[in-house]
Amino acid sequence: MARITLAEIADRHESELLEEWLRLQKESLTSRRDLVSEEELRTDSRRLLSVLREAAGTEDIAKPVWARGRDLLSDLSRRRAVLGFTPSETAIFVFSLKQPLFERIAGATKDDSQQFMDLIWSASTLLDKLGLYTAEAFQKSREELIIRQQQERLELSTPVVELWNGVLAIPLIGTLDSNRTQVVMQNLLEAIVAKGANLAIIDITGVPTVDTMVAQHLLKTVAAARLMGAECIISGIRPQIAQTIIHIGVDLGNVVTKATLADAFQVALRKLNLSVAKLA
Repeated sequence: MARITLAEIADRHESELLEEWLRLQKESLTSRRDLVSEEELRTDSRRLLSVLREAAGTEDIAKPVWARGRDLLSDLSRRRAVLGFTPSETAIFVFSLKQPLFERIAGATKDDSQQFMDLIWSASTLLDKLGLYTAEAFQKSREELIIRQQQERLELSTPVVELWNGVLAIPLIGTLDSNRTQVVMQNLLEAIVAKGANLAIIDITGVPTVDTMVAQHLLKTVAAARLMGAECIISGIRPQIAQTIIHIGVDLGNVVTKATLADAFQVALRKLNLSVAKLA
């Protein structure tokens, strides 16, 4: 009996494979059908079958011949990560091809048990590798998405507001760690340049605790602002925070500190030779 390859089976039975594979995918994605259109499923499936016809002779999916397949699976994983799919729901795209492909292999090798075993082993190994690659690509995409969302939340949680012409304020709420400090510093410096400000109030009323690390982060931000030509005032220094700063021995140098944002704003106005008066 003449030897037959996976590529030839995929080529001869492309239409049948595609329709049965799509049916199995839709059955497995019952709760997600509103997120992925049938046209999208069909396009992705047809593209992978096309790659399979060209590259099935090589089980090493890291080889250049599988480049299109890797790109397809990476793109599919990114799209499904954004839509909220799980890793298993994403990998089923590849694994659901096993049943229709194995059935075609069985039909093509029914008179040659050795060839049947060889092709089944080859197909199973190949699809397992592609499925694992899909799961890994999904995990990587998910991690990148989470990091991006965290970054966006950090940026949203550190707004810089202009209290007066030349006076900025950045209210901090929550824990101040290294990553957030970097965002605070960047947002503040960008605002100083954009607004041409020479005074900035860093309000830590919403920061629950101040330890050595937090104090050092604040001092770095103040130093960076000074390099940009702006003086900083730290407000929100509550009694317990003042005691903590003294206890841990952090020297704030000549940084002006105030108990409230209102007090700090008054200091800023005086530095600008301005004052607020009650109308008669």
